[in-house]
Amino acid sequence: MSSPKDLGFPTRSIDVLGVRVDDVTMSEALAICQSCLRSDQSHRVVTPNAEFVMAARRDPEFRQTLNESTLAIPDGAGLLLAGRILGMPLREQVTGTDLANQLCGMAASEGYRVFLLGAAPGVAATAANRLVDRHHGLIIAGTYAGSPDPAADDETRRILNAAGRIDLILVAYGAQKQEFWIARNQAALKIPLAVGVGGALDFFAGRVPRAPVWLRRAGFDWLFRLAVQPWRWRRQLALPRFVATVAVEAARRRLLLQETKRP
Repeated sequence: MSSPKDLGFPTRSIDVLGVRVDDVTMSEALAICQSCLRSDQSHRVVTPNAEFVMAARRDPEFRQTLNESTLAIPDGAGLLLAGRILGMPLREQVTGTDLANQLCGMAASEGYRVFLLGAAPGVAATAANRLVDRHHGLIIAGTYAGSPDPAADDETRRILNAAGRIDLILVAYGAQKQEFWIARNQAALKIPLAVGVGGALDFFAGRVPRAPVWLRRAGFDWLFRLAVQPWRWRRQLALPRFVATVAVEAARRRLLLQETKRP
């Protein structure tokens, strides 16, 4: 996999507990994705947040998969906080849901064909209808719930190949599962750009409400989602653990810096 720099974008990246996060704005992320869509190689976009980072600390394979992506957007507000704590601030939160929506708009204007994979049965089809209504001219190559289980890969590949040309695939299997699915299958399918989008198809389909814009800008979209999906509370425990771990890492780096400055 190439990086933004390989595509001609001098993007700054930071290390958050071993996970690479690219310091991009939404407009920069879109420009990078457009370059990916025009290339003859396969590229993937990942959407790190606090949950991703904590999972990657436990799972070296997941960490490697994230770090080998073409673009790692700063999806979670916790990452912006981590950047400030570590003295490497990120300029903007770029959520995977917003990026996916903007990419569909780009696809509509430039004729790219989009496939929606994952979520519960029927959700992707509903999301596709709503996205077509929102972005006139958008071509949906197909939708399929499928499964992230490797045993189901052959059937999923058959369905994707039958859909014809696919320029962009949005994969909604949730953290780790969707990234591993993309890493296993994308190159063989010759799809230029793949994005793991988590719960974005549920949002697009209207199955789960999104936080109001002002709450998302304040970085509390996770709190709104917890209110509408209280079963997520165990997953949200990753956030305080993440912040505490980042604070310890920041202190360790400061001590190391002080030691190197001593005569």
